Amino acid sequence: MIYIHIPFCLRKCNYCAFNSKIGNEAEKISYVDALIEEIISRGDGSEVETIYFGGGTPTTLTLAQLEKILHAVEENFHVDERAEITIEANPGTVISIRNEELGIRNELVPNYLCGLKDLGFNRISLGVQSFDDALLKIIGRIHTSRAAIDSITLAKNFFANVSVDLMYGLPNQNLNHLRRDLELIKNLDVAHVSIYGLEIEPDTKFFELYNNNQLPLPDDDTCADMYDFITETLPAIGYRRYEISNFAKNNFESRHNIGYWTGKKYFGFGAGAHSFDGKLRTSNVRDVATYIKANVPIVEEIVTRQAAMEEFCFLGLRMIDGISAKKFYDKFDEKIFDIFGGVIKKNHQLGLLEVDGDKIFLSKRGLALGNEIFADFLL
Repeated sequence: MIYIHIPFCLRKCNYCAFNSKIGNEAEKISYVDALIEEIISRGDGSEVETIYFGGGTPTTLTLAQLEKILHAVEENFHVDERAEITIEANPGTVISIRNEELGIRNELVPNYLCGLKDLGFNRISLGVQSFDDALLKIIGRIHTSRAAIDSITLAKNFFANVSVDLMYGLPNQNLNHLRRDLELIKNLDVAHVSIYGLEIEPDTKFFELYNNNQLPLPDDDTCADMYDFITETLPAIGYRRYEISNFAKNNFESRHNIGYWTGKKYFGFGAGAHSFDGKLRTSNVRDVATYIKANVPIVEEIVTRQAAMEEFCFLGLRMIDGISAKKFYDKFDEKIFDIFGGVIKKNHQLGLLEVDGDKIFLSKRGLALGNEIFADFLL
């Protein structure tokens, strides 16, 4: 697995705490050069089944820049011919819209999507967040509802695997907004949907507004109703829930993200990117200018046997199918009930965990309280 971080955006969204920034063309050129240098220096020819370009907004780079990065990966790793290769995109960067302030180009945009396909990308993840123009303006997105719909429609001409991100718990949002969102999702017939509840993070515009009591957020009960509505409606319209926040048509689950949740090794390239080799977790320096000048990976954690057991449980439990007692024994030569029996029993009695033969998984109620349950598995 390979993750490649592209930190550039056309504008910073009001809720965003990701490692992203508005970059000029010269900075992008220097960053791509540094990224390729890192890929070459760390490439070891190992097998790669998934590549994921995240950000930021990777589609702020040119096709030529993306091609150079992919070429470096292919030259230094063995990329499986059936590899899932994903790129995240803002709808405002892949369709023809006019926005002089942000400098969004409005010519030959369909050629960009065609170019992505020609480069080898076979999955695109569109950060729609909402189909309501008023909400999009509040959260600071550069696209409109019409642009979101058009970008999905256009992307489907080039990609069978189109994923859409949706958010809930936004300022002034209500259930009617989400009813319209999911009706559009149904009609647009995308392959995959990821849902995210708004979190107020430090160093964001929303954090400042929230602390000044200027952010009209829906109350907890309304947010819970939104969550219930989304998680009940998506399966009813053909999307199988395979992870707490992810829903897919048959065979369109994100192979890359499943790799994280099942403990696979991965390389992370770019500013702030994380890597895991099975025992050692490292990260790159977050600051883009520092990364360009001299990236020195930081050792974050040596994953102990105990930590590996904990991660097996709380990451695996994110999956709807849960974790396997046999796989735990095969991996650690220990019985899961000898290590976590008390935790499992407690949450089973509370109706948050289900045990069915070899499988241990979150109940319907447990899916809404995942973080609390996961914390119990920290020995």
